[in-house]
Amino acid sequence: MAAEQPGGNGGTELGRFLRARRAQVTPEHAGISTGPGWRRIPGLRREELAALAGVSVDYYIRLERGKEHRPSPAVIGALASALRLDAAEYGHLFDLALRATSTLPRPRPAPGAMRTPAPGTDLLLERLRPYPARLLNRTMDLLAANRGGLRTLPGIEDWPAEHRNIVRYVFLHPTAHKLFADWDAVTKGCVARLRAVAGLEPDAPDLTELVTEMAAESTDFSRLWDRYEVCPFTATSKTLHHPQVGTITLQVQAMQVEGTAGHRLVTYVAEPGTADHDALILLDR
Repeated sequence: MAAEQPGGNGGTELGRFLRARRAQVTPEHAGISTGPGWRRIPGLRREELAALAGVSVDYYIRLERGKEHRPSPAVIGALASALRLDAAEYGHLFDLALRATSTLPRPRPAPGAMRTPAPGTDLLLERLRPYPARLLNRTMDLLAANRGGLRTLPGIEDWPAEHRNIVRYVFLHPTAHKLFADWDAVTKGCVARLRAVAGLEPDAPDLTELVTEMAAESTDFSRLWDRYEVCPFTATSKTLHHPQVGTITLQVQAMQVEGTAGHRLVTYVAEPGTADHDALILLDR
């Protein structure tokens, strides 16, 4: 089944998020006794979620269908609790509710600003060597990188610069599945971060184009997209089975670049004197 596109039919983005999350909460997790018999859906029914959140079924249905545009913070909090959302998911739900109450469109950066690195970025990337570093925009296009930043993604240099995108690489490049030790976690994180952006900018042309392409090319992407999980970037470690330098484990950190349209500088580091650090030096050479 093809993934539902940002801004597509099916109600507001708030309604899409509620439907997707409702489908993933089982009655058992919610403390609901269903009794014997077969259920048509594995997740919660609308009336079950409404009861857990303390709202009427009619109100919840209107909210999910995009016909109710002013949910109160108390209602949003109750829904978040009933859906067992974590902090990031609750924040996303609250943002979607705020967006639903506004009649003004969100300001959108000019297309050029989305792909133009801030002045001095190239110098910063070079100063970070031998640590791999990349500059990404909000849809994870690879805007710039130092030598290690490219070489820790073997094969991406063969793609035209305008085609280089982390989501595209992770799902579609033949090297990626073997490169990432925990490919499932990497793909889940990529989609969850892209979903968070798409929830607040469902009509952005660049997002729609990328999601349409990925949904057509990857069933794994479609499956994860339909789950509608969201998460911000978190510092973590990543293990790579690199074809040139073997298995390396690196700490990952990212920071927002001020004055840009959502650009992030992502770096990979290893403790000097370790085999992982030596591998980074080899890649940088």
